[in-house]
Amino acid sequence: MKSPFLFLLSSFLMGSLLAQEVDSQAIDSLPTKTILVVDSIAVQSFDSDLPKTIIATQTKDSTVYDLQDNAMARKLDSVWLDKLYNNDLFEEVYGSITQQTYEPVDYEELPTEVLKQRLKELDARTPFNVEYNPALESVIKGYLKNRRRTMSQLMALSDYYFPMFEEELDRQGLPLELKYLAIVESALKPTATSRVGAQGLWQFMFSTGKIFGLEVNSYVDERSDPLMATEAAAKYLNNLYDSLDDWDLALAAYNSGPGNVSKAIRRSGGHRNYWNIRHHLPRETAGYVPAFLATMYIFEFAEEHGFKSNGPKYPYIATDTIRVKKMITLEQVSRITQVDLAEIEFLNPSYKLGIIPVIKDENYVLRLPVEEVGKFVNNEEAIYALAEKELNEREKPLPKFFEQNDRIRYRVRSGDFLGKIANRYGVSVRKIKQWNGLRSDRLRIGQRLTIYPRKLAKTPSNSGVASNAVAKSGKTYTVKNGDSLWSIAQKFPGVTVEQLKKWNDISGTKLKPGMTLKVSKG
Repeated sequence: MKSPFLFLLSSFLMGSLLAQEVDSQAIDSLPTKTILVVDSIAVQSFDSDLPKTIIATQTKDSTVYDLQDNAMARKLDSVWLDKLYNNDLFEEVYGSITQQTYEPVDYEELPTEVLKQRLKELDARTPFNVEYNPALESVIKGYLKNRRRTMSQLMALSDYYFPMFEEELDRQGLPLELKYLAIVESALKPTATSRVGAQGLWQFMFSTGKIFGLEVNSYVDERSDPLMATEAAAKYLNNLYDSLDDWDLALAAYNSGPGNVSKAIRRSGGHRNYWNIRHHLPRETAGYVPAFLATMYIFEFAEEHGFKSNGPKYPYIATDTIRVKKMITLEQVSRITQVDLAEIEFLNPSYKLGIIPVIKDENYVLRLPVEEVGKFVNNEEAIYALAEKELNEREKPLPKFFEQNDRIRYRVRSGDFLGKIANRYGVSVRKIKQWNGLRSDRLRIGQRLTIYPRKLAKTPSNSGVASNAVAKSGKTYTVKNGDSLWSIAQKFPGVTVEQLKKWNDISGTKLKPGMTLKVSKG
């Protein structure tokens, strides 16, 4: 008679072998195709004792996944995508609010009388107090004169986000014009982080986000989820309006808290019109409502000022979500679906480490272009099996964390690409591009990249700690109290925030008084 223990052991082993066979069969069911890859490198040879550079090439076959579904043409505008993935407007928008001077701006294309008439029209069709005053005129004309390119880019981004905002605002019975608030808050960048730690399109602080149901953990920051953050922002704005009974005051409270608004009302002697209490509010809040009204004016009268959006051919409604059943990385999704990793990251900005976890009582979703959703669902079992197999083969723990100040300098080698480097150090492609001011995915051999790793590389790399020394050649500037990258860039004509970051190897926006910055190339 067979022992019960031996029976259970043999059943367990048979089950394990069967599971492995099923997983292997599932993985093998993923369709693949073979492509020809040409690799080239410049090498030196000697001809009659003289060096000569020749190009050595090697061709090889490479297998990639080729998921199939119902045929659907997918032509995304590359210029539009580049604007989506490389939105560097946050610092500029934030700087324009905190550094606003309200001095008269000479802009002949918009006579004061015409502006007054348009503001009167706007006031009649919105619940906001859109009344003419010289300060608002200064902001509007300043934007039109000095920030046309920025406003044009924001209009293109709005084509993607505004349908999402309007749907939620309408659902909660709020003015649709509140969609312009996200421009003032984050320049429509879902991963924007302020100097005080506010995060996302609607710039929620950690504690406020928690109050309105936005979860933050090691893997996920729901403040960066466009849908969830928009729902939370609408609830918060509703609460503020119920308390203050005035939309201008609600906007001011959204920026600096209802407590600051209450104090400003007391200090003004009980006035409740925003423009009457404005000089009692914090400096940033004093510029906040004018920035909102100026943005609303320019968007509402965009055609009259010659703006034309070149936004997405396939907007937000051309995407859909899939509830994730097993842990998977965005890099795996990109590789399996053949959708660019930058696009996957853009559509799923709340996953801080590029990993979608599976946690009890949480329904985390993957957002994909609608034509890729069917392909994923059709091959779901095999995709999860492959993801699980690869994750199990990784060195544990996954991933290993390091402090952000553990910076390395990585030297690009033959065969490197951004996705490979990002995976090696446990960071996202978007972050590498942001840290290094990259506008495309192209790399060159020998190029140096600044990386803040979240895990150690498996193999040694030719990297070292970056030098903070400023080059002796070229102009320099010493940072003072109250300076920001945007305000410094304004002091030097032709210099942009991104150039300052690149020349000084800066990844974030924090500056310390006394720092020496290089403000010209050379």
